[in-house]
Amino acid sequence: MAGHLRQPPVSVSMEAVVQTALDRGYTAQGEMFSAGDMALLAEEVTGWRAELLSGGMRGDNTKAVLKHLVDGQPVLIPYDEDFNHEPCQRNGHRAHWAVASGVLLGLDQGSVCREHTQPDPTLPWLLLPQDSPSHPFPTAGIREAYILAKQGKSLRYQLWSLDKVSESNAQLRDIDPHRAGDGTQYMLPKGGVEAGLAGQVVLLHNGGQTQ
Repeated sequence: MAGHLRQPPVSVSMEAVVQTALDRGYTAQGEMFSAGDMALLAEEVTGWRAELLSGGMRGDNTKAVLKHLVDGQPVLIPYDEDFNHEPCQRNGHRAHWAVASGVLLGLDQGSVCREHTQPDPTLPWLLLPQDSPSHPFPTAGIREAYILAKQGKSLRYQLWSLDKVSESNAQLRDIDPHRAGDGTQYMLPKGGVEAGLAGQVVLLHNGGQTQ
């Protein structure tokens, strides 16, 4: 899904993604419990430069994630997926990955520079960034934030509260006990699910490989 966001889009089959992950030892059954391994895999199969962001999605990391999305670049986020694909809190028992590719910010009136925005044709109160190499990011006046995200099994994009995504991402601690006891081998990083996923996201940059 992230590859399709490149210009021009990068088309890579799911079979190729899984086979690359198997060949590199990142997965055994298609699972991906390490954000670090996901970053390496994403670089190899999409050509994006991957940056691993740790320490949760709060504080300074909130601004980093939002600015990345405002600049039109995707973020890979591990979270617990509810039955409607939205974020929930299940201690990591329903851990999945989503691709975030956009952001909707609720801002105080007057906090946006009109020079760099244009009103939506049908919703004049909705301001869209003008096409530019780097959209100016509002540093103040943000009251709420939603991200435009999609999970692989979902048929459509959804708007998720950034707070709920952050809470779900932070509490990824354990593998589902049913999976842990089913006799199937899974690739778990040292320290388990919590060490591999909790409080971590992958920022994908349109450019070359990591130095």
